[in-house]
Amino acid sequence: MSQMNDFLERRLARRFRAHDTNQNGYLERRDFDISAVRMAEEFGHGPESPARQKLVEISLGLWEHLRKVADLDTDGRISLAEYKAAFAAGLLETAESFDAGYVPYINAVMAVADQDGDGKLTASEQIRWMGSLMHVPEPVVREAFHRIDKDNDGFITASELVEAIRGYYFDESPDSPAHWLLGPLYP
Repeated sequence: MSQMNDFLERRLARRFRAHDTNQNGYLERRDFDISAVRMAEEFGHGPESPARQKLVEISLGLWEHLRKVADLDTDGRISLAEYKAAFAAGLLETAESFDAGYVPYINAVMAVADQDGDGKLTASEQIRWMGSLMHVPEPVVREAFHRIDKDNDGFITASELVEAIRGYYFDESPDSPAHWLLGPLYP
């Protein structure tokens, strides 16, 4: 296996672990539901909040898409092997389909996490949403924030965030700022 294949495998495994809320080794509907609710509550959005409802709806939509394309044995959960196979087959994310799936998701995240509604996230907001949604530790988020904030203005916009996530999946250069998004890929 080439270094880039290993690199992609590590990125996918790291992303899988970020989705696996209860760390049972499988992605399940409840992982997506629980994490979206937890993030919304972190920012004070109760059940009646339209921003929370939208985030949960989009998160569950991502789960349904994932289930349809990756749950090969139809057991209602997705193993890491199934996740990797679906990605390799171009069924999860492709460069062409990326915006359709991730732009609405990031907009929903922004609606919850961007507390002053200025269209930008502070380091603190980024730390809170990545920690509550995906259990990414603060030092990792802080490091990623500074790498993603290319203009060094102290804020990340939705477009910068989408670009970083796109890079996480599709930029194969190991020094890409996107590869810091969820933490180090190598021990």
